Amino acid sequence: MAARALIFSGRATKYLAERIAASYGHPLGNVVVTDFSDGEFQPSFEENIRGRDVFLIQSTFSPADNLMELLMMVDAAKRASARRIVAVIPYFGYARQDRKDKPRVSIASKLIANLLIAAGVQRLITIDLHADQIQGFFDVPVDHIYASSIFIPYIKNLKLDNLMMASPDTGGTRRAAAYAKILNTGFAICYKHRTKPNVVGTMQLIGDVKDKNVILIDDIIDTAGSITKAADLIMDNGAASVRAFCTHPVFSGEAYERIEKSRITEVVMTDTIPLKEKCKKATVLSTADLFATVINRVLKTKSISSLYKFEH
Repeated sequence: MAARALIFSGRATKYLAERIAASYGHPLGNVVVTDFSDGEFQPSFEENIRGRDVFLIQSTFSPADNLMELLMMVDAAKRASARRIVAVIPYFGYARQDRKDKPRVSIASKLIANLLIAAGVQRLITIDLHADQIQGFFDVPVDHIYASSIFIPYIKNLKLDNLMMASPDTGGTRRAAAYAKILNTGFAICYKHRTKPNVVGTMQLIGDVKDKNVILIDDIIDTAGSITKAADLIMDNGAASVRAFCTHPVFSGEAYERIEKSRITEVVMTDTIPLKEKCKKATVLSTADLFATVINRVLKTKSISSLYKFEH
């Protein structure tokens, strides 16, 4: 079964796909994307994929061409008679549009799930979806993996006294509680009220953080408004230090400037999205070994959940 696997990448995530392929032990497959003068492009597999298990790696962050490129690669693989097509999407874009929060809006993450399946995706591998229920938007198997297998060892190696986990909003309460349980710590919650998207109006802290080394856990940092405001609130309430951990560093708008000027000691993230600028406070941990392990286990039909059994 393992001999059937071929790993390919779109242009947006080639930096990560090369590391995944190296960790898996096979070179990255050859895909050529031809650009046309009118803005169109055409991906082409430059090797035989007939009867092979094909893993296509591409995050779907902005611009939308990244999603379109993935869909076209899936279609090309299907028309080239690939045995099985698995989309590996480290960052699943539009995941925050997972419900109708007001009338007459799209549920974009469901739309993208439909597009991927219509194109020919037979399995999805992704990490830290913004909402777990997005798995239900797919009528194919979804291997939803977690960055906790990368973050937990890093946190333990920090050897911080009076450690405490925190969530920058109520939506991340479950995530912070899971980390707190594994690490045997307490956790706090920052309750925020948004005046409009990407703008935090008010924020309140639930929990005692005095003299604690606090770790803020989130899946996405976008404009960094919420995370830096939460860090200020925690420090104002007597915390010894604040660190932030996120899986997907979207980092748009004034994110870099806000982080550099913030009271956050360190921002730890994965490489699902490449950083556009240098950030002195950033520590990037690679997901390559994790994705390579999951690909191998999918091929060998082995358990993936065992990756998240931690020693307390």
